[in-house]
Amino acid sequence: MRKNIIMVVNPISGDIDKAELTEGALFFAEKENLNLVIYNTSGANDIVNIKTLYNTYTPERIIVVGGDGTIKMVAEAMEKENVILGILPAGSANGLAVDLDLNLTLEENLKIAFLNDYIEIDVITINDKISLHLSDLGLNAELVKNYENATVRGKLGYALQAVNTLIDFEGPFTATITANNETINCVARMIVIANSKKYGTGVVINPFGVMNDGMFELVILKNLDLYVFGQIITGNMPIESNDVEIISTNQAFIKTNFPVSFQMDGEYCGKETEYNVEILHKQMKVAIQ
Repeated sequence: MRKNIIMVVNPISGDIDKAELTEGALFFAEKENLNLVIYNTSGANDIVNIKTLYNTYTPERIIVVGGDGTIKMVAEAMEKENVILGILPAGSANGLAVDLDLNLTLEENLKIAFLNDYIEIDVITINDKISLHLSDLGLNAELVKNYENATVRGKLGYALQAVNTLIDFEGPFTATITANNETINCVARMIVIANSKKYGTGVVINPFGVMNDGMFELVILKNLDLYVFGQIITGNMPIESNDVEIISTNQAFIKTNFPVSFQMDGEYCGKETEYNVEILHKQMKVAIQ
């Protein structure tokens, strides 16, 4: 009897045609005598539909074709199930794949996703929502919002929106952070809630990030001008800056003095003033090299 594998494809992520990925996966599954069930996301009832597919086919793996947002959605659907996620990176934000060194050829990524061993990684919850990779409040979240609404895509689109975001940004906010039995006040332009090291651009925003150590980091960026913000976007930021403070913890509460833009794993989530952050240790299985 052939093993079942579900493949969740986000057809619109990253403005990338998924036909080659889908055909490659079908060919690989046939070669390995696996039954591949393909589900294309639509933005409507995806989590419910993925749960139904899981209950119907009980696969030991689910392959995700998309970016960080798609992986997060599948993780939410499979939160209580014992299943391995395989990743075929195909989004505008592939930060988790970059951190797991999955920016490889299609053939290599297919082998890893379908057959390789896995690690158990931590999951962060922020106000009871799942974050697998990097979330932040402040300037970058405002950029994510502006980019989502922009007509120009790619690196040029990011560059244009970076300038607009800095011009329009409401300015620094004050945050009260309670973590490790201490409370601090700080003025920041951006606070990153990090389960790992890198943004999808390759920039190391959190040098202390380990995805399965039971800890996350708050990276507080106190002063961001166009130069430093540009470095974050292009992947060359010198993290040694005196304007950066990093707190490692397994639980934190953040309160800001006015509602601040917030994004999770590359998706804009609106504005909040309070963030309750916790770590779920070794919550999810992900196939790796």
